[in-house]
Amino acid sequence: QVLLVESGGCSVQAGGSLRLSCAASNDGSYCMGWFRQPPGKEREGVASIYTSSSSTYYADSVKGRFTISKDNATNTLYLQMDSLKPEDTAMYYCAADWVLDFGLALTPASYNNWGQGTQVTVSS
Repeated sequence: QVLLVESGGCSVQAGGSLRLSCAASNDGSYCMGWFRQPPGKEREGVASIYTSSSSTYYADSVKGRFTISKDNATNTLYLQMDSLKPEDTAMYYCAADWVLDFGLALTPASYNNWGQGTQVTVSS
């Protein structure tokens, strides 16, 4: 099992920026991703990245605003969030697993290792 610890969440105004971090233990996971769960709603994929190729995948709702990256030397995952909207308010989680099917990289069920989450609140 991979240990994941998120940080960086806080309350910001619409239009602001945040960078989330996820420190991960190294067990050779092939893919890491960010997910979010708004109050009362289902968890959804936000962005994912493959360790070796650095190929990235984004949900349509965040394309052009969010950027996922990974520092392989420290095994730290980042999510740069710009132009934040109230709709981005959610608990944000990072996840890691061996996901070989690129089409499932933003599917929560593809991941078996999860962090505890960090809250992001965007006010209008």
